[in-house]
Amino acid sequence: MAALSEAKRLVVKIGSALLVDRQTGLRLDWLRGLAQDIADLRARGTDVVVVSSGSIALGRRVLGLPDGALPLEQSQAAAAVGQIRLARAYEEALGPHDLTTAQVLVTLEDSADRRRYLNSRATLGQLLSLGVVPIVNENDTVATDEIRFGDNDRLAAQVAATIGADQLVLLSDVDGFYSANPSLVSTAKRFEIIERLTPEIEAMAGEGVSGLSRGGMITKLMAAKIATGAGCAMVIAKGEQNRPLSALQNGANCTWFLPDTDPHAARKRWIAAMKPRGRVQVDAGAAKALARGKSLLPAGVTTISGDFDRGDPVDIIDMQGVALGKGLTRYTSAEARIIKGCHTGDIEKLLGYAGRAALIHRDDMVL
Repeated sequence: MAALSEAKRLVVKIGSALLVDRQTGLRLDWLRGLAQDIADLRARGTDVVVVSSGSIALGRRVLGLPDGALPLEQSQAAAAVGQIRLARAYEEALGPHDLTTAQVLVTLEDSADRRRYLNSRATLGQLLSLGVVPIVNENDTVATDEIRFGDNDRLAAQVAATIGADQLVLLSDVDGFYSANPSLVSTAKRFEIIERLTPEIEAMAGEGVSGLSRGGMITKLMAAKIATGAGCAMVIAKGEQNRPLSALQNGANCTWFLPDTDPHAARKRWIAAMKPRGRVQVDAGAAKALARGKSLLPAGVTTISGDFDRGDPVDIIDMQGVALGKGLTRYTSAEARIIKGCHTGDIEKLLGYAGRAALIHRDDMVL
């Protein structure tokens, strides 16, 4: 069974009901307990990303909007008011632990569009490398029904896949996945581990569990598909108690969904299956560097073939035309033709703007 202590990169999803009380507002004691859990994880060297709901719930209280479903425009207005308060709440909770926070707002288009996906991945990766705890939320101020994720379970899974997380925690109002609704079926069984999402398992999510809507558990299984497919283990655990991550680490009831591979291998497999949009030919020196696990720098590139955009897959070949591997390019074909053969320090002079050092980074390459 997976354990939080084993996580190198962790995504934690927080629902509105855990963070915001309809009567009293922000649950400060609970948030402080979560902050302590995050600080403990960071002290062990674990990267932590928080995917948090709550902006609309906070904003509607300030604006005096009624409970229940809101028109889209009111939801967006509540989110605009609530987002700044949500970000401040996390900053004030994590600040005493000497942890810096960052607000990252995304929409579905950010994962569907290759360029924006790569930008999100690069930004989150840079924040984590600097020791920052990113607080991610759907950008409800601009999202519409056509482009929104619709639930933060799937958003959290997409974030986990984007950053190559090895564990995803969905803090919920239930303590795991059950064979049936335990409030209706006394013999309902809670699964401790689900190794594979079968049609039988999916059929069990047909009814809500412990107050979840009918779609609540279904969307959690959808999140599990995204996460485990990206090599990330996912756990559903109850989050209402103080120090919820510590409780999970100490054996609280939960259900783990296990991947069949690790994030690194899953990403390599995904890249290998993509249809190339062009070819990059490299010299002997670059070929040897790639074999040692290095990134591909422009200096080692001799020829660019095809028409491709940033983020597209391209074949990598040697001077004899032998395939060495495949990777996602960080430049368009037009840019690559300009900087091929040049040293990294000359990229800005040639393009007129600062670029990335590698044409294809080793994390985006399979040989």
